[in-house]
Amino acid sequence: MSTEVRAAIVTGVSQGLGEALAHALLQRGYRVVGVGRASSNRLQGPNYRLAKVDLAHASGIDAALEGPFAELAAARPSYVCLINNAAVGTPVGVHGTMASGDIAASLAVNLAAPAALCNLFCRVFADDSVERRVLNVSSGAASNAMPAMSSYCVAKAGLEMLTRALASERHGENFRAITVRPGIIATGMQEFMRSQPKEVLPGVALFEGFHTSGQLVPPDTTASVIVAKVVDGPVEHGRTYSYQELAA
Repeated sequence: MSTEVRAAIVTGVSQGLGEALAHALLQRGYRVVGVGRASSNRLQGPNYRLAKVDLAHASGIDAALEGPFAELAAARPSYVCLINNAAVGTPVGVHGTMASGDIAASLAVNLAAPAALCNLFCRVFADDSVERRVLNVSSGAASNAMPAMSSYCVAKAGLEMLTRALASERHGENFRAITVRPGIIATGMQEFMRSQPKEVLPGVALFEGFHTSGQLVPPDTTASVIVAKVVDGPVEHGRTYSYQELAA
């Protein structure tokens, strides 16, 4: 019987796409470390552990996660994938209406934390004989400015540049960094956006339309495609993939 260990680190596993990705990976026999303040009750078993950290405090990531990362590395996985999925959609509001602390917290979770996680991942998993992959979960908001969602748009654009920066630094055959835009998913963030008044979120009709027209895809469906195509499948270093092309 093969003892090969395939492992993944997934952020934002309490609900939504992060929970679905972690569950899909566990179903495929991966050893999974969930990263965040809390976990879903669906994620259980000997191959799963939660590494608790508040990603809004990105400066504490090394202290909180170096141990769990090193423990995973000690299992000598043949393949390990970091999935930067955690994100917040707040604050919502045009410039001049937001609190500075809310902007800073948003950028911490959506951009500073993924960058710090990539840094730690590259340091702990430095063995070039191990196949390593970084998957940054972005959004169409990375290239489409949306009024009242500036912090989210800026962070996602930065996250895609993070992928490209990793690809510019690491050229070995066993390291790949990619971005995935997962499309329109039935998550709490979508529900939150369509609950906003037009005075706060001028583009709220867009989110209402996604819901009423039945365009929202269940997280488990999206996660299954992502895991099959760009976690387990071959990928092009530095590339951005969309859910639409992966599901085609």
